[in-house]
Amino acid sequence: MTGNAQTERLDGLTLGAAGFTILVWSSSFAAIAYGLQAFTPAELSLLRFLIASAIFAVPVALGWIKLPPLRDWPAVFALGAAGITIYQLALGYAMTRISVGAATVVVALGPGVTAALAALRLGEKISRGAIAGLVVALGGVVLITLGAGHGLKFEPLTLLVLVSVLGMSIYFVWQKPLLARTSAMGFTVASIFAGTIGLLPFGIHLPAKLATVSHAQIESAIYLGVVPTILGYLCWNWALSRAPASKVTSFIYMQPLVASAIAWAWLGQVPGWLTAAGGVLAVSGVVLTVRSSRAGTQTPKPLEPVLAKLSGRCAEA
Repeated sequence: MTGNAQTERLDGLTLGAAGFTILVWSSSFAAIAYGLQAFTPAELSLLRFLIASAIFAVPVALGWIKLPPLRDWPAVFALGAAGITIYQLALGYAMTRISVGAATVVVALGPGVTAALAALRLGEKISRGAIAGLVVALGGVVLITLGAGHGLKFEPLTLLVLVSVLGMSIYFVWQKPLLARTSAMGFTVASIFAGTIGLLPFGIHLPAKLATVSHAQIESAIYLGVVPTILGYLCWNWALSRAPASKVTSFIYMQPLVASAIAWAWLGQVPGWLTAAGGVLAVSGVVLTVRSSRAGTQTPKPLEPVLAKLSGRCAEA
């Protein structure tokens, strides 16, 4: 573990940050699918992160955001390539052939991969309750996918989503030691810069494309750059700086549920009973994982007050 016992916990603020991130990241799947109607996956990813990088460049230049020390930048570039460049490209090209529902259910394998990597890399212990919670939540994800009416069939590009899951999990786990030496804000901005640089060679035709696409498509890219990217990554990495990676990433299991709710509100797609049942399982699994984390990090009561209380009762008797 990289943090101390006081910060490595899931409190209300951490839960709120993780929950907000899942909300905006879930909305990004629909925005990506819409953007891919006009842009290639590489162009859309580059435009999204160019917007985020341009916004962050101002506070960095003014000294309001402190970037990680130079000795950490090789790791920052490696993690930016894994968690942003590779993740975005692999997911984007996969979503040209598979549905949003199919993509979210494969991405939902992330907590399991992250938990395994966290156990190997960080020595995070996985309690039986947390394992049970992950299994229950994954079962809910499967039901949600079936209830949403997305027929899952073998599609070679689905393997690209697995590549994105691995890149995402490496980004989540390997950043923990860096967060012990820098702020979540500084690492997030640095990794976004690094991921954007990695995307530059894939966007040669982006300037010409911007002259032809509609305003709605550009607005969608701006939304992706500001809300899921800036706000989402900041909140998520801040939560990771305060709690075990395996516990925080269990919230990813809720993405298909949230995506179904967004489709219901925006598109009038009423979820069926399988989706509702899957949502209950997914939420229950996350709750079980969180409660297992809290139970494992409770501070034992000091022995002296207990002995004094017992002595007082004995004297009264």
